[in-house]
Amino acid sequence: MKLKEDLNPVLLLLFQVTVWLYSVLAFLPSYLFSSVSESDAGLGSEQERAQRLKAQSVTGRPAGPYRAMGATKRLVSSLHPGVDTLDKVFEDASRRFPDRDCLGTREVVMEEDERQSNGKVFKKVILGQYRWLSYAETHKAAARFGSGLAALGQRAHNNIAIFCETRAEWVIAAQACFMQNFPLVTLYSTLGGPAITHGLNETEVSHIITSRELLETRLKFILLEVPRLQHIIVVDDTPTKWPGYPRGISVHNMATVQELGTKPENVSRGRKQPMPSDIAVIMYTSGSTGVPKGVMISHSNIIAGITGMAERIPNLGENDTYIGYLPLAHVLELSAELVCVAHGCRIGYSSPQTLADQSTKIKKGSKGDTSVLQPTLMAAVPEIMDRIYKNVMTKVEEMSSAQRTLFTLAYNYKLEQLSQGRSTPLCDNLVFKKVRSLLGGKTRVLLSGGAPLSAATQRFMNVCFCCPVGQGYGLTETCGAGTISEMWDYSTGRVGGPLVCSEIKLKDWVEGGYHSTDTPNPQGEILIGGPNVTMGYYKNEAKNQDFFVDDNGQRWFCTGDIGEVHPDGCLKIIDRKKDLVKLQAGEYVSLGKVEAMLKNCPLIDNICAYANSEEMYVIGFVVPNQKHLLSLAEQYCIRGSWEELCNNAAMEGVVLQVITEAALSAQLERFEIPRKIRLSPDPWTPETGLVTDAFKLKRQQLKSKYQDDIERMYGGK
Repeated sequence: MKLKEDLNPVLLLLFQVTVWLYSVLAFLPSYLFSSVSESDAGLGSEQERAQRLKAQSVTGRPAGPYRAMGATKRLVSSLHPGVDTLDKVFEDASRRFPDRDCLGTREVVMEEDERQSNGKVFKKVILGQYRWLSYAETHKAAARFGSGLAALGQRAHNNIAIFCETRAEWVIAAQACFMQNFPLVTLYSTLGGPAITHGLNETEVSHIITSRELLETRLKFILLEVPRLQHIIVVDDTPTKWPGYPRGISVHNMATVQELGTKPENVSRGRKQPMPSDIAVIMYTSGSTGVPKGVMISHSNIIAGITGMAERIPNLGENDTYIGYLPLAHVLELSAELVCVAHGCRIGYSSPQTLADQSTKIKKGSKGDTSVLQPTLMAAVPEIMDRIYKNVMTKVEEMSSAQRTLFTLAYNYKLEQLSQGRSTPLCDNLVFKKVRSLLGGKTRVLLSGGAPLSAATQRFMNVCFCCPVGQGYGLTETCGAGTISEMWDYSTGRVGGPLVCSEIKLKDWVEGGYHSTDTPNPQGEILIGGPNVTMGYYKNEAKNQDFFVDDNGQRWFCTGDIGEVHPDGCLKIIDRKKDLVKLQAGEYVSLGKVEAMLKNCPLIDNICAYANSEEMYVIGFVVPNQKHLLSLAEQYCIRGSWEELCNNAAMEGVVLQVITEAALSAQLERFEIPRKIRLSPDPWTPETGLVTDAFKLKRQQLKSKYQDDIERMYGGK
């Protein structure tokens, strides 16, 4: 998507001549050398590689199954021969990279309360440098912790839970459990009391690993509802005494348990090593469609998944640095970190509140985590990328006319060059260097997953952050693995071809009008098969009908997502069965499609489209962008506080007009455009329970919250 140009032709010509001369004089020699090298290696240019066939139907039928070109004969299921369980993956890494930095955490230099003009108090921190544990040190810490857990009565094949934020101790605890064959139950740190209670009771855990903050703010209030719980292990060093907890429950610090694991009688006890088919993780979903489900994931499932993912990241190795800040209870983050561990990368930990210099917890003038760590690899959900895109474009609008002109010229020029597989070193160094520094300045690969990424945001990340965005598609039920686009494929709206560990079929969905015989591209419900497909849902046979085993003994999962396969073998997600609503007049509306199109509107920070079959039209709940809404209110002389503006009927009408124009520009049908909206003054965060940790909408909870508004907008009360 090009930015709008209103430029003097002479200025445009001058810019193009300058860029061309710089490229020829400074970079032609290196370009020719790299071209020769690529030719000798048989790689071809990036443009040629992008145009190659990514996958093909191994049966020749349009329904598939489709496999990656490197796995048409056989799917790949492991990184190295004999490394078939997760404890072996980490042992192999610590043997090959013993002194390499493994897990890094920033020290807190200072913490203080900062009072805002509205009276609210925010906690701000100044953080120091990263402190690192080597691979050998991390392995030793995990081994000691595993022995200590066994000394506390935890036994092989008995479930143990982790309810903790993303941090180094999470990974150490997980590796300890993998070593001892303790199936690890993962719970999102943002889950509410009932969901936590459900997960702990369903899996019958007696031991749980958590943090001091989560213990004191969430876990302690439900302890009496979890009768089997006996031991709570807190990963923080302080405090060391925990009075006031129910009888029968012991609270320990992680360091104390590790010390217990060093005692000769506990070290000599030995451990029961896992088999590839043993459960490694019971991963509870975020509950976007109801009560969280526990997905049983074996060691071999995870290893197959990370094998497929690693194959799509070029030159992955010990010189890479990954920043971990997404929830480790999410399959995308856990898989990404295990990929990094298997290849000797270092992982520095962060959080959404400390990620960048402008993040909410970082004291003004001090450095955020990306500035200090300077990661080369990063995973992000589209919601986070959308925020970066909107923030930067807002700043562009505030630039002087000359600065904005230069940015627009450089942006559109680079966009054109990228489409031809060419680099733009002058623009990268002079125009986009400051934007790129938001993520540390060294990012070479961005992985996007969890939800569809808009074309506008993807193009923005490609251009301004000077790196490819690998869009992926997968589910917890497939270990996050399914497809990832190749790094030199700059096309938008697609999620790439199947990974080497999986294959894809299309199943006709007659009710929705999708068939594998459709032209120009076959369409249907996406089925994913392969060694990465998990063992099913824990104690939930009713839901296991979405899994099946074919005549060859291979497991498959029916995703409920609708896709189409392009001629080069790449997949595009075009719909979702659960998001499709039939209006009273018979038209089908894809709520997800409506939301994806409208989220590109600068006025919208978040939106949930709603419809039901008894009504004639779509409505919407909208979290407006504060800056744009205030500007709009001033333009239309609508006055009031933020809450008053969001509850103002005239303001709703003005916003609806903007949304309608954006919808028509995005070529939505008239019946797909929300006819009425409700503005929300409060953002939807995982803490509110209205979105998941991956920022997916929780439709049922949003419906409950806005029930009165639904009735009002549909002419009820």
